[in-house]
Amino acid sequence: MAAEKETDVPDTVLAEYQKKVKEAFEVFDHEENGTVDVREIGTIVRSLGCCPSEGELQDLLAEVEEEEPTGYIRYEKFLPVMIKVLQEKRYRPIPEDVLLQAFEVLDPEKRGYLSKDELIKYMTEEGEPFSQEEMEEMLSAAIDPVANVIYYKDYVTMMVLDES
Repeated sequence: MAAEKETDVPDTVLAEYQKKVKEAFEVFDHEENGTVDVREIGTIVRSLGCCPSEGELQDLLAEVEEEEPTGYIRYEKFLPVMIKVLQEKRYRPIPEDVLLQAFEVLDPEKRGYLSKDELIKYMTEEGEPFSQEEMEEMLSAAIDPVANVIYYKDYVTMMVLDES
């Protein structure tokens, strides 16, 4: 029971976290040698239901990288850090109503949609800009191919369903 006192998380939950982290890590451990490419860590973290910003992801990488970066992250270093992230419920997804409000701010006319060009402008020029790859991924999921707009209420609902 020592683990329970330290973390306030029951051993069964801790075991479940360890299993999830191991399974997610193994998907990207192509060499089956207990390492993954550093560029895969964001995908692994997000697959575990966490949504860190790019800055938060860089902080996380700094915690799990070797003293001399090799381009690979070892499972032994990743596991304890990721378990702590899950226990502390860090990087939780933003609630649906908050996401919807954010889109509504970008749509002052209350049309219920944004054009593809508007979306690209907001996502690449404001705040923490999306990379080209992130933008293409979002557009492929968000844009209605016929109208060439994003109906953001539908998109927010889809995003929140994907997280659960």
